[in-house]
Amino acid sequence: MSKSRSDIRKEERERRKTERKAKTGGPENDAGPKKGKLREWLDAMIFAVVVMVILRTLFFDLFRIPTPSMEKSLLVGDYLFVSKLHYGTRTPMSLGIPFTSIYLKGLSFPFGRIPGFSGVKRGDAIVFNWPEDDVDIIERKMHYIKRVVGLPGETVSVVNKTVMVDGEAQSLMDTMQQYWLVYKTDPRVQLNRSALEELGIKDFIPGQDQSVVQLVATPQAAEIIATWPWVAKVEAAVAPSNSIYDAEMYPPGRGWTPDNYGQLTIPKQGVTVDLTPKSWEEYYTVISRYEGHTGSASSDGSFMIDGLPATSYTFEQDYFFVMGDNRDNSEDSRFWGFVPMDHVVGKAIMVYFSWDADSMLPRFARLFSIIH
Repeated sequence: MSKSRSDIRKEERERRKTERKAKTGGPENDAGPKKGKLREWLDAMIFAVVVMVILRTLFFDLFRIPTPSMEKSLLVGDYLFVSKLHYGTRTPMSLGIPFTSIYLKGLSFPFGRIPGFSGVKRGDAIVFNWPEDDVDIIERKMHYIKRVVGLPGETVSVVNKTVMVDGEAQSLMDTMQQYWLVYKTDPRVQLNRSALEELGIKDFIPGQDQSVVQLVATPQAAEIIATWPWVAKVEAAVAPSNSIYDAEMYPPGRGWTPDNYGQLTIPKQGVTVDLTPKSWEEYYTVISRYEGHTGSASSDGSFMIDGLPATSYTFEQDYFFVMGDNRDNSEDSRFWGFVPMDHVVGKAIMVYFSWDADSMLPRFARLFSIIH
């Protein structure tokens, strides 16, 4: 039986539909214009940026070590992963362009923090916004990294270079370093530079007395040097009290130095202190700058906070006392005071890359090393 023209046309339409379906991998109405290579590349880049913004906002941040204040624990040129999850992610305080310092000035949001799974512990290497920076929004302040030596509510001091917390001496970690004085048995003995370099010592200063040399070393290196036959003894080099340090230290006027500092009690959320001339001097910056109150002290020993008479003050958040591992080459809490909790970004957990600017080569041995 011969096919009608309508049947032939119907079969032709079905054949063409089948061919189109085979070419597009699906029904005709699912097929769309194929994306060009440029469009595919742009879509991938946008997706990657969005993912990175989400990850860096909620989970981690990246930080590069710019100064030697943490050597030898962390080296200049180390690139770090900083966990925001440990202490809890801060909610955004400003709006701006991701991965830049550009933001909308005059627009800020109140501080908030998603609960973390760990509190800040003594010995943690933390990244924080430098409290002394005069930028108006906390999260836009310069980033610093230091090690926590004192926790909220503890009393901290430094006695002849030894950090004391609640009266208990804190030992130096293996990777911390400071100035030491090396006393020679014979002034004519010359330093063995190669032996010092094997101990990682590059900086040393001959004293006016040729029998004494000052150098920067870890405690283990100092112990080894003390066993050398031409060495009489090795002891910590303690900075003298003078007007230079007295003008810089916090609080001023007490003759404190980086090596003999305090005592200071670190503010703790919910703890109330009586206001006296001494406590006012120690905590006025906390009350006014970090907790946002106006205050004044009168010559008769009375105090005003937010225009009202006050005899005591209750702290609204926790604070920390931090120091650099390179103790004599670090501007830290000894110079500018406490780190408020709302300034804490996160915990440094890993070195993911390291670049040695002197050799212009990566430090492969440091890649993916855990930070202690």
